[in-house]
Amino acid sequence: MMYAALQYPIFGPEIPCPHCRQTLPALTLTDTYLCHRHGAFEANPDTHELVHLQSGRHWRQWNGEWYRQHTHPDGIRFEIHEALDRLCTEGFRATRVVIAQRYQELISAYLERATPWTKGGDGTSSPRLYGLPVEFGPHASESPEWEVINFSLEKEPGLPTHSPYSRFFD
Repeated sequence: MMYAALQYPIFGPEIPCPHCRQTLPALTLTDTYLCHRHGAFEANPDTHELVHLQSGRHWRQWNGEWYRQHTHPDGIRFEIHEALDRLCTEGFRATRVVIAQRYQELISAYLERATPWTKGGDGTSSPRLYGLPVEFGPHASESPEWEVINFSLEKEPGLPTHSPYSRFFD
């Protein structure tokens, strides 16, 4: 007798697509999920990653959300930029970026640093990305979510969306 759970990949009979959030059905007796817009995704039972077969991009899941696992600095920088845009449209502004420790080597060369001849004077200020101070998150052994999530933005309320000054910040 075959158990129904053994007929599906490790994430179950269906998952949300990491790209478009549509429900993806699992192909029974395989490790594959199929999105009609984005193609096939294969679940790796050893690493618990979801791999988009066309692009080779990898995702991991934390608390029901998919997080892309980046291998190039432009990918993580683009994702942070998109999150900053979303914050702005929601009426907030970011005050700091905390990036997962596993990306420190990958992205460090792309961070802005103060030098003695620029603002910041002594060159000891924290590195910055898009003008925001950057810190690297705790090690995954201290906080397991940082093994999966990529970054976190600290935020505060920004200018009201319909402020008379908003036209100056477009």
